[in-house]
Amino acid sequence: MIGCPGDERITPALWGMAAILTLGGFLSMFTSTVVNVALGTIAAEFHAPLGTAQWIATGYLLALAAMVPVSGWASRRFGATRLWLGCVGLFALFSGLCAAATSIEALIVFRVLQGAAGGLLVPAGQILFAVAAGPKRLGRMMTVLSIPIYLAPVLGTLSGSLLAEGLGVPALFLVNVPISVLSLLLGRKWLPRESPEAARSLDLRGLLLTVSGLPLLVYGVAEPAPLPAIAGAILLAVFAVTALRSRAPLLDLGLFRDGAFAAAAAVIFCMGIAVFGAMIVLPLYYLDVRHESLVATGLLTAPLALGTVVALPLAGRLTDRIGGARVIFAGLIVTIAGTVPLALLTGSDGYGWLSAVQIVRGCGIGLTTTPALAAGLILVAKERISHAMPIFAMLQRIGASFGTSILTAVVSARLAAAPGSAEAIADTHWWIVGVTAIVLIPSWILVRAESRRRMSKMD
Repeated sequence: MIGCPGDERITPALWGMAAILTLGGFLSMFTSTVVNVALGTIAAEFHAPLGTAQWIATGYLLALAAMVPVSGWASRRFGATRLWLGCVGLFALFSGLCAAATSIEALIVFRVLQGAAGGLLVPAGQILFAVAAGPKRLGRMMTVLSIPIYLAPVLGTLSGSLLAEGLGVPALFLVNVPISVLSLLLGRKWLPRESPEAARSLDLRGLLLTVSGLPLLVYGVAEPAPLPAIAGAILLAVFAVTALRSRAPLLDLGLFRDGAFAAAAAVIFCMGIAVFGAMIVLPLYYLDVRHESLVATGLLTAPLALGTVVALPLAGRLTDRIGGARVIFAGLIVTIAGTVPLALLTGSDGYGWLSAVQIVRGCGIGLTTTPALAAGLILVAKERISHAMPIFAMLQRIGASFGTSILTAVVSARLAAAPGSAEAIADTHWWIVGVTAIVLIPSWILVRAESRRRMSKMD
């Protein structure tokens, strides 16, 4: 038995549920990175230009983004468990088809379908888990589902090179199949069977606007490509206007009328910029300035993920005990403290020192991102979680795209002016410090809102 959502105890059944959903969520993140690092090998295997092979990664990520807005409606319509199980099965199927592809065009199509399954898989698991955990256990339990977000890129970078070189291109996709099958078997046996909600008509206009608008915006900002970015922004703006007027919108944007929810959303968006955008900068230091190999660079940047994963359990406990807002504010201070030394990089800094700095920064990220998600969800009624979770996921993805685009432009300009310069990498980290400092504003608003809510409960 999972236990009562209002209970503070974490039952063995809830831990088991967390393990199953984490394993499934790992798939979506892992396969993205494991393929990205081997795009050159894949292009050579299929005798295709690298620009064409790049769509194996781009198509997957765009499909992943396109399905996020649909995940809430699909969870309500079919039940989150049923949706999750179906997506895991489809993920295994499309992984096998990717491995069997005989042309680059077929591989791209199967990767897009795989991304669509992954785009529904992760939010469905988060919705299912948030409802089961309840507000008094949300902070601790949501940290468990966050682990794949930070571990998968590290493991994917290392595994991608080894699999492509040792076992060939099909192994990059076949590695997903046994994990998928295990997740499916465990999920069928242990995940709770909830009843779907009363069927409501699908907001087709909202569906078309978001499924086209979000990928266009993400693609246009990340490339950068101004026309797709503008088109995507316009489509999403039209969706926002129509959703606020609709009685049964695809996503309930009325949640933003709560100032605390809006503040939590701002934190999630800005941290998407600061965290995921920054992931492209430090690897360039090891590759271009210190001339390390790709595998060595993966190992040298792993301490960031280590610090994050280490801090997540503490972040969860503190969030459930004192509220997420204070944890977020403290985490931002730690993140800034761990980023400033990277803004002072030289070409001869010791690797031990850089690893320690990354661990500190990782701890700050762990104390910030997941508590922001928990703090936002605690404000939401159970029946509206299927609206709130996709909204947060969309904001995080858009923020990550903005961060990647902005920081890529900054670091590219710096390196073009001074190739192989540590100063170019250091200067870009000052931008990251600035973005992180800006997040202190919505986080303080969240602190004030949380304090008022606590005082009103005492009265």
